Amino acid sequence: MLRITTCIKQVPGTTKVEVDEETGVLKRDGIESKMNPYDLYALETALKIKEKNGAELRVISMGPPQASEVIKEAYMMGADDGLLLSDRKFAGADVLSTAYTLSQGIAAQGMPDLIICGKQTTDGDTAQVGPEIAEFLSIPHVANVIRIREIKAEAIVVDMDLPYAVETVEIAFPCLITVEKGIYQPRLPSFKLKKATQDRPIHQLCLKDFTDQNETRYGLKGSPTQVVRIFPPEANTERETWEGSGPELVGMIHDRLITEKFI
Repeated sequence: MLRITTCIKQVPGTTKVEVDEETGVLKRDGIESKMNPYDLYALETALKIKEKNGAELRVISMGPPQASEVIKEAYMMGADDGLLLSDRKFAGADVLSTAYTLSQGIAAQGMPDLIICGKQTTDGDTAQVGPEIAEFLSIPHVANVIRIREIKAEAIVVDMDLPYAVETVEIAFPCLITVEKGIYQPRLPSFKLKKATQDRPIHQLCLKDFTDQNETRYGLKGSPTQVVRIFPPEANTERETWEGSGPELVGMIHDRLITEKFI
């Protein structure tokens, strides 16, 4: 039976998020959270494959203990198993460190045939984690998938969206794909599945469970990129109304552009 792992993430459900000025990391404790919207498309893709071809579907997430909520949500949509990677040593990870941690978690549970990721996350927008996971696992990958054409015994055939064309690619298992928003319409969580899975365990791994326990490869220590400064955008609601004839208004605009040194 085909084994699928889908990466999901808990992201802030609001734009009003405080930032730790010392580390440049979002303060996630105590804020409203939700599953990353792009991951819903990845999860739906996995569920469609499972329903049509038969598969064992596991979801994996990295985050603090409360991130288990998105795994429970995945259970309510049809996922069979869930794994949470949670350790204070994972905190503050950039995209490279995050991808490495996820690759270690996936490897610790046994390599699946297919890994499916959303295009990106709403709190990072890098679209780099999926391909980096594949590189760390030394498996082939295809990004920007807009259609699943066929599931073969040893490969998957997909349509990949390129800037000026759509390319059909056959990629051998094990492999990783990242899917575009809109590949399928995500389903809603099922109340029936919620009742059926309410006691289903969520497996949890920390650094000591990994083959590579070198702390310098995880979290802030393992992040080659650091946020220099992050801040919420400042809202400017000031406005000025001018009245006059067409030529007068043109002259006023011209003078203001000179004053502001735009011309």
